[in-house]
Amino acid sequence: MAWRSIGKDNADLVRKLREFNIITGDMVEKAMVDTDRKFYCPHNPYMDAPQGIGCGVTISAPHMHGYALDLLRSHVRPGGRVLDVGSGSGYLTACFARYMKALGDDGSGLVVGIEHQPKLVELSIQNIRNDDPSLLDSGAIKIVQGDGRLGCPEHAPYDAIHVGAAAPDTPTELITQLNNGGRLVVPVGPEQGSQYLEQYDKDSSGTVTKTRLMGVRYVPLTDLKTP
Repeated sequence: MAWRSIGKDNADLVRKLREFNIITGDMVEKAMVDTDRKFYCPHNPYMDAPQGIGCGVTISAPHMHGYALDLLRSHVRPGGRVLDVGSGSGYLTACFARYMKALGDDGSGLVVGIEHQPKLVELSIQNIRNDDPSLLDSGAIKIVQGDGRLGCPEHAPYDAIHVGAAAPDTPTELITQLNNGGRLVVPVGPEQGSQYLEQYDKDSSGTVTKTRLMGVRYVPLTDLKTP
C-alpha cells in the first residue's frame, strides 16, 4: 500500500487515514484517535512510515495498523477474544482493547498480545500503562512472552488474530486457535521473497477460506533463537 502522509498530531493523522479510506469504521477511527501513538513510538509518531522502537524492531506504519483494524473489526465482539502476534510496542493491542470496549464490552473480553523478546514485553507493558493503566488493571489486555508462531493456546479460541510479522508459510497453529466464525490476518512469505497479506476466514463449520489481499514487506516472524 503506497499511501503516505503525516499528521500534526494523532487526531490529524487518523483523520487523514479516514479521509483516504484507509479506515472506514467509525469505532475504528475512535479507537485510533483515543490511542495516541506518542506513547508507543518515540520518534516521528505521526509520520505514516515504520519507525524504530528499540530492540532492533520497528512499529508498523499507521496505515497498516488502520488497515488491519478495519479488516478485523467485524470479527471483534463484546466478550470476545483477540490475539495480537508480535505485539511489539503494544499499540495495536491497545487499539483492539479500546475498540472492543467501544462495542459495549462488559469486561469479559480479552486482548492478548504475544511477543518473544522480554525487553519488548516490558516496554509494551510500560507503554500501555503510560497511555491508560486501566487497560491492564481491568484485565482487558494481557501481554505474554512466547513464540508467537505457536499462538497462545491458553486463551484460545480467538475471534480475531492479527500477526505483525511475516510467517514463512501458512500458519497452521494460528488457524487451529481461530474460533469458528473468526478471522486471521497475517503477512506470509519468505524474508527475501514475495510476501502477501493474507486473510483466513473460518466459517461456522470450521472450513477455512484464504484470501490474498496485497503485496507487503514485513520482517520475519521469529523466536529468540532466530536472529
